[in-house]
Amino acid sequence: MNSSITVNYNNKPIYDILIENDYVQLIEELDKLGTENLKLCIVSDTNVSKLYMEELRSLLKEHAKTVETFVFRSGEDSKNLDTVYSLYEHLIRAKFDRKDLLIALGGGVTGDLTGYAAATYLRGIGFIQMPTSLLAMVDSSIGGKTGVDFQSYKNMIGAFHQPESVYINLSTLESLSNRQYYAGLGEIIKHGLIKEPDYYQWLKDHKDEIKSRDIPVMKEMIYRSCLIKREVVEKDPKELGERALLNFGHTIGHAVENLTNFSLLHGECVAVGMAASCYISYKRGYLLKEELDNIIGFISSFDLPVKVSGIDPEEIFQATAHDKKMEFGKLKFILLSEIGQAFMDTSVTQEELMDGIRFILK
Repeated sequence: MNSSITVNYNNKPIYDILIENDYVQLIEELDKLGTENLKLCIVSDTNVSKLYMEELRSLLKEHAKTVETFVFRSGEDSKNLDTVYSLYEHLIRAKFDRKDLLIALGGGVTGDLTGYAAATYLRGIGFIQMPTSLLAMVDSSIGGKTGVDFQSYKNMIGAFHQPESVYINLSTLESLSNRQYYAGLGEIIKHGLIKEPDYYQWLKDHKDEIKSRDIPVMKEMIYRSCLIKREVVEKDPKELGERALLNFGHTIGHAVENLTNFSLLHGECVAVGMAASCYISYKRGYLLKEELDNIIGFISSFDLPVKVSGIDPEEIFQATAHDKKMEFGKLKFILLSEIGQAFMDTSVTQEELMDGIRFILK
């Protein structure tokens, strides 16, 4: 199957998503970008850097003027302006200019943080996304949304800044724990539910191969999810309309993520949020009870949570009021009119929202 997807902006190609089994094709991609006379800085966290930093650095040093590395402490609590400031200082000391490149090697935290630093350093320099988590491969590495958290507010500070390239090395999935791997399925299941019922059915049909990490099946799964993400971001690059559909499950999911102090992974919180959104869709009469039960069961089959405990429902409700998807005091909530068909609704009432919240509480 094809292993390359071109992403366009204003009907012009701006970067490719490459899905490979190793780093062999990276050299060709670097040659296209003309990195031989540039300084590169690999940005990674303390976990991922131990696994892939030296391999990547050895590969890059033959195809760049200089290769720098910047490593920060792993975890969501490092996704803040303090880490970005430290990266700025590193780049300034290494005399990086606007033609040089950053390389985001890691999961969503690394990609978002590196992208934001690239968007703001010297008013914008280039960067390459090299996601190593399933979730980052199919979601955060594509589309140019970058950002960091501010206090307890997730992704509150950010910028749109498109990468020069997205290079996916499937072999990095081998290092993920089952929990980390399954967390990526939260976003993947979301893609089928909001845009493509045939893909959702394909995921159900290939559940066993997905769980066993069958390489050809994973490659097709990632390819199809990337196609869906590309379609949405090409139509709405600045999240002014259709791209908001990608926030399905995220409003309540982000609230749960914050209130549990990020003890749950992002994909796990999206799974919980999807369960609540599907329940509200069911209560509205859009989904049948059988369909709701089917979705909840399928999400749960990947050990993803659909319920949480130890949180006051009123706290979750109040947290949604600080969601960045608020507009003119109204919450832009994503519901399903049917499987594979999502829409944005600003009329979800407090009572409906509380019903959805109670549904996901043990």
